[in-house]
Amino acid sequence: MTSEIDTVTPVDRNDDEPRRRYELEETGFMEVPARWRRFYRHWRGAGDSLAPNEVICPVCKVVIRSTRELRPGDKVYCMPCMSRMVIVVGEDGRLEAEVIF
Repeated sequence: MTSEIDTVTPVDRNDDEPRRRYELEETGFMEVPARWRRFYRHWRGAGDSLAPNEVICPVCKVVIRSTRELRPGDKVYCMPCMSRMVIVVGEDGRLEAEVIF
């Protein structure tokens, strides 16, 4: 998991503030090479929540993790389905990934 989780919505964050860093641990995600496993995890269903450094891939429903806080405009890559995405703020105020390639 992540080293810290907050309840601040992306809209409340100030883009001038430095991004928080996260320590990622191995999640056992066997679908990618060992070097990249800490950057992905399986979505655990309705009771699961996302940290500020995580976003769900809309194509394969895998959680993509980053070592730094994600903000709108950031680009992420999903290795399992080979999709490239950009982070956007969804209608409910949460961060979502939008496929660009």
